[in-house]
Amino acid sequence: MSAIAPDKTPRTAAPEVRRRQLIAATIDAIAEDGLSGTTLAGVARRAGLSTGLVNFHFRSKDILLAETLDHLAQELRAAWRDAIAAPGLAPAQKLTVIVDAHFDPAIIDRRKIAVWFAFFGETQARAAYRRHTTDIDMERLDASTALCREIALAGGYASADPEGIGRALEALFDGFWLNMLVYPHRFSHDDAKAQIMAYLAGNFPRDFG
Repeated sequence: MSAIAPDKTPRTAAPEVRRRQLIAATIDAIAEDGLSGTTLAGVARRAGLSTGLVNFHFRSKDILLAETLDHLAQELRAAWRDAIAAPGLAPAQKLTVIVDAHFDPAIIDRRKIAVWFAFFGETQARAAYRRHTTDIDMERLDASTALCREIALAGGYASADPEGIGRALEALFDGFWLNMLVYPHRFSHDDAKAQIMAYLAGNFPRDFG
């Protein structure tokens, strides 16, 4: 099912509304057909629009794919950044909301996970992924690592490795996303969060136990 119903959007919709509609249709197309099988005509069909209108807003398939990836990356970034900005959160609570953001069904569902792994899986697409998301990925890794450092220092966890824990969190996010994509009946959002919180409790038992 398309993320935005074509017949609900007025013909005179603002350009930004049209772009969001086309990005939503592109997410559906990639999830169903992969990157190579996604075409401007297929995206237009899913959005209920003309191929010419897709070209008007994005000019090429490569630009449309890149903007779709950027949309997902910025959506995830905004979710965790907004969450940790809430007043009064301790470092462990901030790390928890970063985990929560990665498994919020509104932010990451199976269609969106399929798009992420489409970009992970093809050589040319991986290059595009690095160009568009490296800074965002490093920002999140740095934030998680800094929080681990704060927790280790305040909690007296002398043997903790904040850098290693930060990198492990990134690997756990990707690993559980893959499990949720391939085995949706065995791995849920809540299962993934519980396992990651158990990992954090193993490293910082007084803060996450």
